[in-house]
Amino acid sequence: MTTNDLPARLRDALVAAGFTYDGVAGLLGPTAHAALGRNETTPGLARTAGGSPLETLTRLFLLQAPVPLDQAEQALPGLVDRLAVEGILEQSLSEVAARLDVRPYADESTDLWVVSDLTPGLDGSPNRVGADHVLGISSASTSLAQLTIRDEVETSLDLGTGCGVQALHLAEHSGRVVATDVNQRALRITRLNAALNGFDNIEVRDGSFFEPIRDERFDLIATNPPFVISPGTGERLVYRDSGLPGDRVVSDIVRAAPGHLNPGGWCQVLANWVIAEDRAWDERLAEWVSGADAWVVQREVLDPAAYVELWLKDAGQQGSADYVRRYDTWLSWFAEQRIEAVGFGWINLRRTDAEPTLRFEEWPWDVEQPIAATIADWGAAVDELAGLDDDALLASRLVVREDVQQETFGAPGAGDPATIVLRQQRGLRRARQADTAEAALVGACDGDLAVGQILAALSELLGTDAQESNSAYLPVVRELLVEGFLTTSQR
Repeated sequence: MTTNDLPARLRDALVAAGFTYDGVAGLLGPTAHAALGRNETTPGLARTAGGSPLETLTRLFLLQAPVPLDQAEQALPGLVDRLAVEGILEQSLSEVAARLDVRPYADESTDLWVVSDLTPGLDGSPNRVGADHVLGISSASTSLAQLTIRDEVETSLDLGTGCGVQALHLAEHSGRVVATDVNQRALRITRLNAALNGFDNIEVRDGSFFEPIRDERFDLIATNPPFVISPGTGERLVYRDSGLPGDRVVSDIVRAAPGHLNPGGWCQVLANWVIAEDRAWDERLAEWVSGADAWVVQREVLDPAAYVELWLKDAGQQGSADYVRRYDTWLSWFAEQRIEAVGFGWINLRRTDAEPTLRFEEWPWDVEQPIAATIADWGAAVDELAGLDDDALLASRLVVREDVQQETFGAPGAGDPATIVLRQQRGLRRARQADTAEAALVGACDGDLAVGQILAALSELLGTDAQESNSAYLPVVRELLVEGFLTTSQR
C-alpha cells in the first residue's frame, strides 16, 4: 500500500468510468445485482461483456474475472503496472486479474470505494480464508453503519477497524478519527481506503482493543468486534475470533468503553452474547454496564447447532473432511459451558455521571434503516425525563409523532373497538396496545394542552378520580416518551 499519488489517480479513474454503487447497480440490473449479493457471478458476467471501462472494472473487481490487458489499461489508464506492484492487481502478457477487491459503496450523500481481500466463495467455490483475511463490506458492517449516530463530533474511534469502512463513515462527521486493529494487513488497507476516498483525518494505530488509545477519550466509539463465541481450538480468524473465552470480548468492551468516552459520548457495539441455561440474558448483560446509559436490543437468537453451522460455513469448513469433528467439538463445548443459545444485537452506551438508565429488550422485527436517529432520540428522551418530576411532566406539552397511526379492531357493528393499537411507521416500528384513555391521551397531544389538562379532561369524561388517573397514566406517558410515540414540543 502507498501514500503517494496512486490512490488519488485510482479514484479519478473509478469516477471517470462511472464505477459507483449506482453505476454498477444500473449496469447489472436488479437480477444480476441481487445474484452478486448472493455471491453468484454468472448473471453479471452476461451483462458485462461489452468492454467499456465500467464493465471492465465490474468484471475485474466484483465478479473476479480476468480481463484483457488492453481493456484494463483503458479503464485504468497508466495505472495497471503500478497497481500490480502494489498488490492490487496481477497481470500476465495478455490478461489482468484482481488480487484485492475494490468495491463501490455509498451512504446517503457520498460515493465511496472500499478495498479489501477478495470475496471468498463466489459461485460455490471453496471459501477458505487466511488468518489475516481482511473482510470487506458485509451485512454486519452495514448494520453497524446504520446503527451509528451521525451527529457532528470532534473525535471518534473505530475499534477493530478491519478494512476501515466504519472509519470512512466516521470521517464524514468527525474532526478526527482513530482506527485501531491488530491485523497489520487491515491497517495497511485502512490507510489505503482513507487515501482512496480523500480523507486526511483518519489516524491508524496498531494494537488490541483500547490499548492503542490508553487514556484518550472520544465523543463516539463504533465497533464490530471479533465476537464469535467458540472454543479455543488454536485456529483463529482475526476478523471474527478474539481469542477470548465466551463473550468475554464484548463484556470487556462494554465495561471499558465508558472510561474512554467524553461526557455524553456514545459507544455503539454490534455483538453476540451468551444466553446461559440458568440466567436471563439481560441480567447477565446488565452486570457489564457501569457509568453509562444503555439501550441493548436483542435482534436474533440462535440455538447452538444453528450457530455452529453458521460460522463453520463462514470459515469454509462445510463439506471439509473434518467438518463433523469440528461441529461436534464446538457443540460439546457449548454443552459444557451450559450455553442455551446465542443472542445477536445492538449495545448502545452513553456515558453519564447521573444514575444510569438501562433498557433491555428483544426486537426481532423489521426496523427502519438507518436506525441511528431512533437511538439518538432515545438518548434525548432519557435526558428530558431525567429533568421531569411528576409535576413538571403534568405541566409539559407533548406532541404525538407524525408517523404514529391508530388501529382499531372489533366485531362488525360493535359500539366500541375490542382492541386499540398505536403503531409507529418509522424507527423500530413499535406497536403497543392501548386502552381507551391512553389512546385519547395520545390523540390529544398536539402541543396545545399540558399533560395535566388532558388527564383532567379525561378523568371528568370517564368519571374517574383525577389523582388516581394521574398515578395510573403518568408512568404510561413516560413509556410513550421513551418508546418514541410522544415527544416534547421542543424536539
